[in-house]
Amino acid sequence: MNRNVLALLLRPAPGQNSVLALPVVAFAVVTMLVLTVIGGAQSFWGWTDEIAPLYQALAAIALVLLVVPLMSLGGAAARLSARRRDERLSTLRLLGVSPAGVTVATVAESVLVAAVGALAGVIGHIAISPLIGLIPFRGEALGFAAVVLPPLQTVIVIAAVLALAATSAVIGLRRVVISPLGVRTRTDVPPVHWIRAVVAAGAIAIAFVLIKVFPSVGGLLMTIVVLAGLFAAALAVLNLVGPWVLKVSAGRQLRRAERPERLLAARIVLDSPKAAWRQVGGIAMASFMAVFAGTGVALLNMMSTADAAASDIALADDIRTGLIITLIGSFLMVAASVGVNQASDVLDQRDLHRSLHHLGMPIETVDRARRRAIMSPLLVTAIGSALVAAVLVFPLVGIALITAPLSLMTIAAVVSVGIGVVWATTWATRPLLQRSFQTA
Repeated sequence: MNRNVLALLLRPAPGQNSVLALPVVAFAVVTMLVLTVIGGAQSFWGWTDEIAPLYQALAAIALVLLVVPLMSLGGAAARLSARRRDERLSTLRLLGVSPAGVTVATVAESVLVAAVGALAGVIGHIAISPLIGLIPFRGEALGFAAVVLPPLQTVIVIAAVLALAATSAVIGLRRVVISPLGVRTRTDVPPVHWIRAVVAAGAIAIAFVLIKVFPSVGGLLMTIVVLAGLFAAALAVLNLVGPWVLKVSAGRQLRRAERPERLLAARIVLDSPKAAWRQVGGIAMASFMAVFAGTGVALLNMMSTADAAASDIALADDIRTGLIITLIGSFLMVAASVGVNQASDVLDQRDLHRSLHHLGMPIETVDRARRRAIMSPLLVTAIGSALVAAVLVFPLVGIALITAPLSLMTIAAVVSVGIGVVWATTWATRPLLQRSFQTA
Protein backbone atom coordinates (compact mmCIF):
# COMPACT_ATOMS: atom_id res chain seq x y z
CA MET A 1 0.00 0.00 0.00
CA ASN A 2 2.84 2.41 0.91
CA ARG A 3 4.43 1.81 -2.49
CA ASN A 4 1.20 2.82 -4.22
CA VAL A 5 0.90 5.92 -2.04
CA LEU A 6 4.50 6.89 -2.83
CA ALA A 7 3.89 6.47 -6.55
CA LEU A 8 0.82 8.70 -6.25
CA LEU A 9 2.80 11.41 -4.45
CA LEU A 10 5.62 11.37 -6.99
CA ARG A 11 3.28 11.52 -9.98
CA PRO A 12 2.43 15.20 -10.64
CA ALA A 13 -0.98 16.20 -11.85
CA PRO A 14 -1.37 16.86 -15.60
CA GLY A 15 0.44 20.06 -16.57
CA GLN A 16 2.18 20.34 -13.18
CA ASN A 17 5.56 18.73 -13.83
CA SER A 18 7.22 21.88 -12.52
CA VAL A 19 5.58 21.27 -9.13
CA LEU A 20 7.89 18.27 -8.68
CA ALA A 21 10.89 19.93 -10.36
CA LEU A 22 10.89 23.01 -8.13
CA PRO A 23 11.83 21.21 -4.87
CA VAL A 24 14.62 19.37 -6.70
CA VAL A 25 16.05 22.65 -7.99
CA ALA A 26 15.70 24.27 -4.58
CA PHE A 27 17.50 21.45 -2.77
CA ALA A 28 20.24 21.50 -5.43
CA VAL A 29 20.81 25.24 -4.88
CA VAL A 30 20.78 24.86 -1.10
CA THR A 31 23.23 21.96 -1.09
CA MET A 32 25.60 23.61 -3.55
CA LEU A 33 25.71 26.90 -1.64
CA VAL A 34 26.05 25.25 1.79
CA LEU A 35 28.90 23.04 0.60
CA THR A 36 30.63 26.00 -1.06
CA VAL A 37 30.25 28.29 1.95
CA ILE A 38 31.51 25.67 4.40
CA GLY A 39 34.28 24.68 2.00
CA GLY A 40 35.46 28.27 1.70
CA ALA A 41 35.39 28.79 5.47
CA GLN A 42 37.33 25.60 6.24
CA SER A 43 40.41 26.91 4.44
CA PHE A 44 40.94 29.51 7.21
CA TRP A 45 41.06 26.97 10.03
CA GLY A 46 44.36 25.49 8.87
CA TRP A 47 46.26 28.69 9.66
CA THR A 48 48.10 28.89 13.00
CA ASP A 49 49.96 32.23 13.05
CA GLU A 50 49.13 35.14 15.35
CA ILE A 51 46.63 36.77 12.98
CA ALA A 52 44.84 33.52 12.09
CA PRO A 53 42.22 33.87 14.90
CA LEU A 54 40.94 37.10 13.35
CA TYR A 55 40.44 35.42 9.98
CA GLN A 56 38.78 32.47 11.69
CA ALA A 57 36.45 34.76 13.66
CA LEU A 58 35.36 36.58 10.51
CA ALA A 59 34.94 33.26 8.67
CA ALA A 60 32.77 31.89 11.49
CA ILE A 61 30.52 34.96 11.45
CA ALA A 62 30.20 34.86 7.65
CA LEU A 63 29.45 31.14 7.86
CA VAL A 64 26.59 31.72 10.28
CA LEU A 65 25.23 34.66 8.31
CA LEU A 66 25.01 32.50 5.18
CA VAL A 67 24.35 28.94 6.35
CA VAL A 68 21.44 29.76 8.67
CA PRO A 69 19.44 31.52 5.92
CA LEU A 70 20.37 28.72 3.53
CA MET A 71 18.95 26.15 5.91
CA SER A 72 15.80 28.27 6.08
CA LEU A 73 15.71 28.06 2.30
CA GLY A 74 16.11 24.31 2.68
CA GLY A 75 13.06 24.26 4.94
CA ALA A 76 11.13 26.22 2.33
CA ALA A 77 12.27 23.74 -0.30
CA ALA A 78 10.92 20.91 1.83
CA ARG A 79 7.56 22.67 1.97
CA LEU A 80 7.33 23.37 -1.75
CA SER A 81 4.17 22.02 -3.31
CA ALA A 82 2.92 21.06 0.14
CA ARG A 83 -0.60 22.07 -0.83
CA ARG A 84 -0.66 19.54 -3.67
CA ARG A 85 0.69 16.81 -1.41
CA ASP A 86 -1.55 17.72 1.53
CA GLU A 87 -4.66 17.52 -0.63
CA ARG A 88 -3.75 14.06 -1.89
CA LEU A 89 -2.79 12.84 1.58
CA SER A 90 -5.95 14.23 3.16
CA THR A 91 -8.00 12.43 0.52
CA LEU A 92 -6.19 9.17 1.32
CA ARG A 93 -6.80 9.68 5.04
CA LEU A 94 -10.51 10.26 4.39
CA LEU A 95 -10.53 7.04 2.35
CA GLY A 96 -9.14 5.10 5.31
CA VAL A 97 -5.35 4.94 4.81
CA SER A 98 -3.68 4.68 8.23
CA PRO A 99 -1.60 7.55 9.66
CA ALA A 100 1.45 5.28 9.68
CA GLY A 101 1.06 4.52 5.98
CA VAL A 102 0.69 8.19 5.13
CA THR A 103 3.73 9.11 7.26
CA VAL A 104 6.07 6.51 5.77
CA ALA A 105 5.10 7.32 2.20
CA THR A 106 5.38 11.08 2.71
CA VAL A 107 8.77 10.96 4.43
CA ALA A 108 10.07 8.64 1.72
CA GLU A 109 8.83 10.99 -1.00
CA SER A 110 10.38 14.06 0.65
CA VAL A 111 13.72 12.35 1.24
CA LEU A 112 13.83 10.99 -2.32
CA VAL A 113 13.19 14.41 -3.85
CA ALA A 114 15.75 16.01 -1.52
CA ALA A 115 18.32 13.33 -2.35
CA VAL A 116 18.06 13.98 -6.09
CA GLY A 117 18.51 17.71 -5.49
CA ALA A 118 21.36 17.18 -3.01
CA LEU A 119 23.29 15.01 -5.47
CA ALA A 120 22.88 17.69 -8.13
CA GLY A 121 24.12 20.22 -5.58
CA VAL A 122 27.25 18.17 -4.89
CA ILE A 123 28.02 18.12 -8.60
CA GLY A 124 27.52 21.88 -8.74
CA HIS A 125 29.82 22.39 -5.74
CA ILE A 126 32.60 20.38 -7.33
CA ALA A 127 32.12 22.23 -10.63
CA ILE A 128 32.48 25.73 -9.13
CA SER A 129 35.18 24.89 -6.55
CA PRO A 130 38.05 25.57 -9.03
CA LEU A 131 36.68 29.09 -9.50
CA ILE A 132 36.31 29.62 -5.75
CA GLY A 133 39.88 28.38 -5.32
CA LEU A 134 41.15 31.28 -7.44
CA ILE A 135 40.04 33.82 -4.83
CA PRO A 136 43.15 35.33 -3.15
CA PHE A 137 43.65 35.67 0.59
CA ARG A 138 46.89 36.72 2.27
CA GLY A 139 48.51 37.24 -1.12
CA GLU A 140 47.78 33.85 -2.72
CA ALA A 141 44.87 31.88 -4.12
CA LEU A 142 43.09 29.46 -1.78
CA GLY A 143 43.33 26.57 -4.23
CA PHE A 144 40.88 23.84 -5.21
CA ALA A 145 41.96 21.42 -2.47
CA ALA A 146 41.35 24.02 0.24
CA VAL A 147 37.76 24.86 -0.71
CA VAL A 148 36.27 21.54 -1.83
CA LEU A 149 34.81 19.62 1.08
CA PRO A 150 36.22 16.16 1.88
CA PRO A 151 33.86 13.20 1.35
CA LEU A 152 33.01 12.81 5.06
CA GLN A 153 31.93 16.43 5.50
CA THR A 154 30.03 16.26 2.21
CA VAL A 155 28.10 13.22 3.45
CA ILE A 156 27.31 15.05 6.71
CA VAL A 157 25.89 18.02 4.80
CA ILE A 158 23.79 15.73 2.58
CA ALA A 159 22.53 13.90 5.66
CA ALA A 160 21.56 17.24 7.24
CA VAL A 161 19.64 18.24 4.09
CA LEU A 162 17.80 14.90 4.04
CA ALA A 163 17.04 15.15 7.76
CA LEU A 164 15.66 18.65 7.20
CA ALA A 165 13.42 17.36 4.42
CA ALA A 166 12.17 14.46 6.55
CA THR A 167 11.55 16.69 9.57
CA SER A 168 9.64 19.24 7.53
CA ALA A 169 7.52 16.45 6.04
CA VAL A 170 6.66 15.03 9.47
CA ILE A 171 5.78 18.48 10.85
CA GLY A 172 3.58 19.17 7.84
CA LEU A 173 1.80 15.86 8.33
CA ARG A 174 0.35 16.88 11.69
CA ARG A 175 -2.41 18.87 10.01
CA VAL A 176 -3.23 16.06 7.59
CA VAL A 177 -3.36 13.32 10.21
CA ILE A 178 -5.26 15.35 12.81
CA SER A 179 -7.70 17.18 10.52
CA PRO A 180 -7.76 15.77 6.97
CA LEU A 181 -11.13 17.36 6.20
CA GLY A 182 -9.89 20.78 7.36
CA VAL A 183 -6.87 20.50 5.06
CA ARG A 184 -9.00 19.37 2.14
CA THR A 185 -11.44 22.27 2.52
CA ARG A 186 -8.78 24.85 3.48
CA THR A 187 -10.51 25.62 6.78
CA ASP A 188 -7.44 24.83 8.88
CA VAL A 189 -5.34 28.02 8.77
CA PRO A 190 -2.13 27.99 10.90
CA PRO A 191 -2.38 30.78 13.51
CA VAL A 192 0.27 33.44 14.05
CA HIS A 193 0.16 34.65 17.66
CA TRP A 194 1.46 37.92 19.14
CA ILE A 195 3.52 35.91 21.60
CA ARG A 196 6.09 35.63 18.80
CA ALA A 197 6.82 39.35 19.16
CA VAL A 198 7.30 39.02 22.91
CA VAL A 199 9.70 36.10 22.51
CA ALA A 200 11.60 37.91 19.76
CA ALA A 201 11.99 41.10 21.82
CA GLY A 202 13.26 39.13 24.79
CA ALA A 203 15.73 37.15 22.68
CA ILE A 204 17.15 40.29 21.06
CA ALA A 205 17.53 42.00 24.45
CA ILE A 206 19.41 39.00 25.85
CA ALA A 207 21.64 38.85 22.76
CA PHE A 208 22.43 42.57 23.09
CA VAL A 209 23.54 42.15 26.71
CA LEU A 210 25.67 39.08 25.94
CA ILE A 211 27.36 40.78 22.98
CA LYS A 212 28.08 43.80 25.19
CA VAL A 213 29.50 41.82 28.11
CA PHE A 214 31.04 38.62 26.77
CA PRO A 215 33.98 39.93 24.66
CA SER A 216 35.45 41.56 27.79
CA VAL A 217 35.21 38.46 30.02
CA GLY A 218 35.59 35.51 27.65
CA GLY A 219 38.54 34.14 25.72
CA LEU A 220 38.94 34.75 22.00
CA LEU A 221 37.79 31.31 20.86
CA MET A 222 34.79 31.30 23.19
CA THR A 223 33.92 34.84 22.12
CA ILE A 224 33.90 33.74 18.47
CA VAL A 225 31.62 30.80 19.27
CA VAL A 226 29.25 32.95 21.35
CA LEU A 227 29.05 35.75 18.78
CA ALA A 228 28.40 33.31 15.94
CA GLY A 229 25.72 31.58 18.01
CA LEU A 230 24.05 34.88 18.90
CA PHE A 231 23.94 36.01 15.28
CA ALA A 232 22.43 32.66 14.33
CA ALA A 233 19.83 33.07 17.07
CA ALA A 234 19.00 36.55 15.80
CA LEU A 235 18.38 35.21 12.32
CA ALA A 236 16.12 32.52 13.79
CA VAL A 237 14.25 35.23 15.73
CA LEU A 238 13.63 37.13 12.49
CA ASN A 239 12.02 34.02 11.03
CA LEU A 240 9.92 33.66 14.18
CA VAL A 241 8.57 37.20 14.41
CA GLY A 242 8.40 37.96 10.67
CA PRO A 243 5.01 36.31 9.96
CA TRP A 244 3.38 38.15 12.89
CA VAL A 245 4.72 41.51 11.70
CA LEU A 246 3.37 40.87 8.20
CA LYS A 247 0.00 39.86 9.64
CA VAL A 248 -0.29 43.12 11.58
CA SER A 249 0.84 45.19 8.59
CA ALA A 250 -1.58 43.45 6.22
CA GLY A 251 -4.45 43.93 8.67
CA ARG A 252 -3.87 47.69 8.61
CA GLN A 253 -3.67 47.71 4.81
CA LEU A 254 -6.91 45.73 4.59
CA ARG A 255 -8.76 48.39 6.59
CA ARG A 256 -7.41 51.15 4.29
CA ALA A 257 -7.80 49.29 0.98
CA GLU A 258 -9.64 51.29 -1.68
CA ARG A 259 -8.82 49.32 -4.84
CA PRO A 260 -9.42 45.65 -5.70
CA GLU A 261 -5.72 44.74 -5.99
CA ARG A 262 -4.97 46.33 -2.61
CA LEU A 263 -7.80 44.41 -0.97
CA LEU A 264 -6.78 41.14 -2.63
CA ALA A 265 -3.10 41.67 -1.76
CA ALA A 266 -3.93 42.19 1.92
CA ARG A 267 -6.16 39.10 1.94
CA ILE A 268 -3.41 37.01 0.32
CA VAL A 269 -1.02 37.93 3.14
CA LEU A 270 -3.61 37.40 5.87
CA ASP A 271 -4.60 34.03 4.40
CA SER A 272 -1.12 32.70 5.23
CA PRO A 273 1.34 35.10 6.90
CA LYS A 274 3.93 32.33 7.06
CA ALA A 275 3.76 31.82 3.29
CA ALA A 276 3.97 35.60 2.81
CA TRP A 277 7.06 35.70 5.01
CA ARG A 278 8.73 33.02 2.93
CA GLN A 279 8.29 35.32 -0.07
CA VAL A 280 10.26 38.15 1.57
CA GLY A 281 12.38 36.26 4.11
CA GLY A 282 15.36 36.46 1.76
CA ILE A 283 15.36 40.25 1.83
CA ALA A 284 15.26 40.12 5.64
CA MET A 285 18.49 38.16 5.61
CA ALA A 286 19.99 40.51 3.01
CA SER A 287 19.14 43.55 5.14
CA PHE A 288 20.67 41.85 8.16
CA MET A 289 23.82 41.24 6.12
CA ALA A 290 23.79 44.81 4.80
CA VAL A 291 24.41 46.27 8.26
CA PHE A 292 27.45 44.04 8.75
CA ALA A 293 28.69 44.98 5.29
CA GLY A 294 28.14 48.69 5.90
CA THR A 295 29.98 48.76 9.21
CA GLY A 296 32.71 46.60 7.70
CA VAL A 297 33.21 49.02 4.82
CA ALA A 298 33.37 51.97 7.23
CA LEU A 299 35.91 50.10 9.36
CA LEU A 300 38.01 49.25 6.31
CA ASN A 301 37.98 52.88 5.30
CA MET A 302 39.53 53.75 8.66
CA MET A 303 42.13 50.97 8.33
CA SER A 304 43.16 52.07 4.82
CA THR A 305 44.40 55.51 5.83
CA ALA A 306 47.73 56.80 4.56
CA ASP A 307 49.61 56.07 7.81
CA ALA A 308 48.38 52.48 8.09
CA ALA A 309 50.93 49.68 8.10
CA ALA A 310 51.28 47.41 5.09
CA SER A 311 49.97 44.45 7.11
CA ASP A 312 46.87 46.42 8.06
CA ILE A 313 46.23 47.35 4.43
CA ALA A 314 46.61 43.69 3.40
CA LEU A 315 44.17 42.69 6.14
CA ALA A 316 41.73 45.35 4.99
CA ASP A 317 41.94 44.02 1.42
CA ASP A 318 41.22 40.48 2.63
CA ILE A 319 38.27 41.64 4.72
CA ARG A 320 36.93 43.54 1.71
CA THR A 321 37.22 40.36 -0.39
CA GLY A 322 35.37 38.42 2.29
CA LEU A 323 32.61 41.02 2.39
CA ILE A 324 32.17 40.86 -1.37
CA ILE A 325 31.98 37.05 -1.29
CA THR A 326 29.47 37.12 1.57
CA LEU A 327 27.29 39.67 -0.20
CA ILE A 328 27.36 37.69 -3.45
CA GLY A 329 26.33 34.59 -1.51
CA SER A 330 23.56 36.58 0.15
CA PHE A 331 22.20 37.79 -3.19
CA LEU A 332 22.31 34.26 -4.62
CA MET A 333 20.36 33.11 -1.58
CA VAL A 334 17.80 35.89 -2.03
CA ALA A 335 17.37 35.12 -5.73
CA ALA A 336 16.97 31.38 -5.09
CA SER A 337 14.64 31.82 -2.12
CA VAL A 338 12.35 34.42 -3.68
CA GLY A 339 12.30 32.85 -7.14
CA VAL A 340 11.49 29.34 -5.94
CA ASN A 341 8.94 30.49 -3.38
CA GLN A 342 7.15 32.75 -5.85
CA ALA A 343 7.00 30.05 -8.50
CA SER A 344 5.71 27.57 -5.94
CA ASP A 345 3.13 30.07 -4.69
CA VAL A 346 1.75 30.63 -8.19
CA LEU A 347 1.55 26.89 -8.80
CA ASP A 348 -0.09 26.17 -5.47
CA GLN A 349 -2.71 28.91 -5.94
CA ARG A 350 -3.98 27.69 -9.30
CA ASP A 351 -7.38 26.92 -7.81
CA LEU A 352 -7.64 30.48 -6.50
CA HIS A 353 -6.62 31.94 -9.86
CA ARG A 354 -9.13 29.71 -11.61
CA SER A 355 -11.90 30.90 -9.29
CA LEU A 356 -10.99 34.56 -9.79
CA HIS A 357 -10.94 34.03 -13.55
CA HIS A 358 -14.44 32.52 -13.47
CA LEU A 359 -15.62 35.51 -11.42
CA GLY A 360 -14.45 37.80 -14.21
CA MET A 361 -11.33 39.28 -12.63
CA PRO A 362 -8.69 40.12 -15.29
CA ILE A 363 -5.18 38.71 -15.04
CA GLU A 364 -3.71 42.22 -14.74
CA THR A 365 -5.57 42.79 -11.46
CA VAL A 366 -4.51 39.42 -10.06
CA ASP A 367 -0.90 40.04 -11.11
CA ARG A 368 -0.85 43.49 -9.50
CA ALA A 369 -2.31 42.03 -6.31
CA ARG A 370 0.25 39.21 -6.32
CA ARG A 371 3.15 41.63 -6.77
CA ARG A 372 1.78 44.00 -4.15
CA ALA A 373 1.41 41.12 -1.68
CA ILE A 374 5.15 40.57 -2.13
CA MET A 375 6.50 44.09 -2.54
CA SER A 376 4.38 45.82 0.11
CA PRO A 377 5.86 43.89 3.08
CA LEU A 378 9.38 44.41 1.77
CA LEU A 379 9.87 47.86 3.28
CA VAL A 380 8.77 46.76 6.73
CA THR A 381 10.89 43.63 6.45
CA ALA A 382 14.01 45.41 5.22
CA ILE A 383 13.88 48.19 7.83
CA GLY A 384 13.04 45.86 10.70
CA SER A 385 15.84 43.41 9.89
CA ALA A 386 18.38 46.22 9.50
CA LEU A 387 17.39 47.64 12.89
CA VAL A 388 17.80 44.25 14.57
CA ALA A 389 21.27 43.88 13.03
CA ALA A 390 22.20 47.42 14.10
CA VAL A 391 21.18 46.64 17.69
CA LEU A 392 23.46 43.58 17.72
CA VAL A 393 26.39 45.31 16.01
CA PHE A 394 26.21 48.41 18.21
CA PRO A 395 28.01 46.89 21.25
CA LEU A 396 30.89 45.80 19.00
CA VAL A 397 31.57 48.87 16.84
CA GLY A 398 29.54 51.74 18.31
CA ILE A 399 27.04 54.07 16.72
CA ALA A 400 29.66 56.13 14.87
CA LEU A 401 30.57 53.33 12.46
CA ILE A 402 26.96 52.24 11.97
CA THR A 403 25.83 55.75 11.01
CA ALA A 404 28.96 56.69 9.04
CA PRO A 405 28.07 58.01 5.55
CA LEU A 406 29.95 55.18 3.85
CA SER A 407 28.20 52.62 6.04
CA LEU A 408 24.74 54.05 5.35
CA MET A 409 25.47 54.21 1.60
CA THR A 410 26.56 50.56 1.60
CA ILE A 411 23.49 49.48 3.56
CA ALA A 412 21.21 51.38 1.19
CA ALA A 413 22.95 49.91 -1.87
CA VAL A 414 22.76 46.33 -0.61
CA VAL A 415 19.09 46.62 0.39
CA SER A 416 18.26 48.27 -2.95
CA VAL A 417 19.89 45.44 -4.89
CA GLY A 418 18.01 42.88 -2.79
CA ILE A 419 14.69 44.62 -3.39
CA GLY A 420 15.54 44.81 -7.08
CA VAL A 421 16.11 41.05 -7.15
CA VAL A 422 12.70 40.48 -5.56
CA TRP A 423 11.02 42.88 -7.99
CA ALA A 424 12.65 41.15 -10.97
CA THR A 425 11.47 37.73 -9.83
CA THR A 426 7.88 38.97 -9.60
CA TRP A 427 8.04 39.70 -13.33
CA ALA A 428 9.97 36.51 -14.11
CA THR A 429 7.18 34.38 -12.60
CA ARG A 430 4.39 36.19 -14.47
CA PRO A 431 4.36 33.56 -17.29
CA LEU A 432 3.41 30.93 -14.70
CA LEU A 433 0.43 33.04 -13.68
CA GLN A 434 -0.58 33.49 -17.32
CA ARG A 435 -0.39 29.74 -17.84
CA SER A 436 -2.64 29.10 -14.84
CA PHE A 437 -5.21 31.52 -16.31
CA GLN A 438 -4.98 29.85 -19.70
CA THR A 439 -5.76 26.46 -18.15
CA ALA A 440 -8.60 27.87 -16.06
